[in-house]
Formats: sequence, structure tokens, C-alpha cells
Amino acid sequence: MIFPTGSKVTGKKQHLKFSSIGEKTMTTPTKRIAINNGGGYVPGLNTVLTGAILAANELGWEVIGIRDGFDGLLFPERYLEGGTVPLSHHLVEALSGAASPILGIAARTDPFHVRTVNSENQVEEVDRSNELLETLRKDHIEGVISVVSARNLGILWKLDRKGLKTVCVPTSVENDIAATVLSFGFNSALSYATETLDRARQAAQSARKIGVVEVLGEHAGWLALQAGIAVCADAVFIPEIPYDLAKVAANVQRKLKAAGRHSGLVVVAEGATPLAGHQASQTQAQSPNPFRVSLCPGAMDPESSHVIERSGHVAETVALQLQRQTGQETYPLVLGPLVKAGAPTAVDRQLGLGYGAAAVRAIKENQTGVMVAFQPPEVKLVPLAEAINRIRTVPTDSVFLQVARSLGIALGD
Repeated sequence: MIFPTGSKVTGKKQHLKFSSIGEKTMTTPTKRIAINNGGGYVPGLNTVLTGAILAANELGWEVIGIRDGFDGLLFPERYLEGGTVPLSHHLVEALSGAASPILGIAARTDPFHVRTVNSENQVEEVDRSNELLETLRKDHIEGVISVVSARNLGILWKLDRKGLKTVCVPTSVENDIAATVLSFGFNSALSYATETLDRARQAAQSARKIGVVEVLGEHAGWLALQAGIAVCADAVFIPEIPYDLAKVAANVQRKLKAAGRHSGLVVVAEGATPLAGHQASQTQAQSPNPFRVSLCPGAMDPESSHVIERSGHVAETVALQLQRQTGQETYPLVLGPLVKAGAPTAVDRQLGLGYGAAAVRAIKENQTGVMVAFQPPEVKLVPLAEAINRIRTVPTDSVFLQVARSLGIALGD
């Protein structure tokens, strides 16, 4: 008897593929792998899915999608259609790189610290990692591809040490993941930030003001620096270089006067800080806020962990001090998570497809506990131990810093 390739025998936990050689029938198990989005949203997450599905289909593998990180396995009761979804190559035809991620994104669930309510109706954290691994084993999942941010790399590393065969795809709109030159999602964020900065400059020109635009970058200034260069900003503040606002104000004032301009553009990363001994006055930022006080007295301190939203704090502070020192009107603007929205660029589409296919190849070659990394001109595999607990910051000898200075962009030092 001859069975078509890809047929499934019901009643058995293991899916089988059948082929005919003469009068003999040979059975081989179909390899099953899973994929999930274990980080925040970035444009084009579905392209990584597409790359993995197409590459797995070429090998005759079955791909299972896990909803919302690992939540689909830890909390299957939350999903009417099930916590997992089969991902066939036919699905690729309906996938759009610009659409919302079909698997969702991770809720803030760490399998090692899952919040639950105990018998005494108290909230506590429990370790459900063994339960997760057992579920994957029962479902015959032989490898997991996780599309993750820097924060989640450590979680996957710990799961790998407990026996999970995993390959990670790095995503970051801040491009701050170590061991890779280009994280998935950064190019799209850079493109959108540049477009928005151009609009901010036009608005500043029409209002004859200095626009101070805050972009994402808590620990690394790649987005602020490269977007600032692209629009020829007057100044760029990044976390790697503490800024002296008095010097920057003098440089910007001199530059505007020489060019006969009455408007300017300053780009600040959210993690930028003033030079020691040059703390900017934060009178306005620390003004009484009844809503904050009602939530928690500790929220009055901008650096307190009780502050619910710090976004915009740097732009507001810099704009205020810049206006005081230049006598030029300013206005703060915050891009924040807006740069994560929209369609992916052609670069991210290609990178996503390449990363997805490379992750499948890594599992095929039994290389797990690794992260795919773009190291031009190749995509390589880097051990997770070399990528976790590290931040890719802008080095002092970066060519981008050299370009910025050659263009007359003040960097705060």
C-alpha cells in the first residue's frame, strides 16, 4: 500500500510520513518544531514566521505556533481556539509582513516566575518551567524558535540549560542586543523615526522654535544617533555621552545665528543623562502632581521605580533648560513606542526571512542554545551565553560619532 507523503495516522501521538520503496513501506517520524514571539512588538514579526515555515516545509517538518510567548502552553484555557496553532506552508500565502503578529506577543510571563493566586488568595510567583518542558515533550516538540528581545534571552538560556532545544531570533528597535550588528526591527524603527524627525523639523521651522524630540534608547543611542545624522539635527544626546547642556546651548545658538535660522532640531535618547556636576534643573518635571501623589508618594522622584511612565521626561527637561539658556522657544515631542508601528522596511523583511530560515537550519544541524546573529556579510550562530546580560552600546570610536561630528552635530561633550 502506498500512502501520500505528509499523511497522518490518527490514534498515535507521533505523526508519521510514509513512502514506498518497491513493495516495502518505510515509516519515518515527522520532526515537529514550535515557534513563538517572546518579546515586544516590532514591525514585520510575521516575516520571521514565514522564513521558518518555508524552510521547515523544505525539510518536510511540521511547525506549531505557540500563542503569546509561552502563555499558550502555560494557560491554554485562556484561548478558545487553543494555545497552539498549526503553521502550514499554505498559511504563508495569507501572511502579510505589515499585519499584526498572528501568534501575538509575549505577555510579561517568565516561566520561572509565573504569578498565581494561592489557596490563601495571595499573589505569589511559582516556577512552572518543568511543567512547560513536560508539555513540550508530550507534544513531541523537538525544538523551539523564539523571537525575543534582550530581556527574554536570559529566560531562554535558562530553559536551554534545563534541556529545551532552542534557537533565538533577536529583536530590538534600539539595536542594543550584543553579538549582532543588526537586530530585527531596528531598520524599520530607524526609517519611521527619520521620517517623523523630518516632520518635526518642518513644524519647528513654521513655528520658529527648537524642537526637542525624544526617541527610544534607554541604554544605547543607536536610534537617536543614526536618525539624528539622517536629518542633520543640530544636536544629539545619547546615553553613552553625558551631555553638558550649557555647551550644547552655546553651540546651537551660534549655529542658528550663523545660518540665519530661527528654528532647530535636537534629538535625545530617553536614557541620555547630564554630565556629572551639570545636573539640569528639574523644577518643572518635579512640580506637584496630585495624580502621582495619590498613587504613591515615591512617584514624586523621577528616578523612583514607583514612577509609572518616564517617557518624555528627558525631552521636557532638555527643552526647558535649552529655552532658558538660548532665549529661543522650544517644544518637546516624544516618539516613544510609535516607532514600533507600521510596515517593515525591505531590509527588515529580508532580515526576518533570513533569520527564520537560519533558525530552522540551526535545529537541523542540532545547534541549539544559540542566537542567530547578522555579522556582515553572514548570518552566524552565537551561543546564548555570549549574548545575555550584555548591551550593545555606541563605542567611542564609532564611525557614526565621527560622521556626526564632521557634520557639526553637537553630541553634548
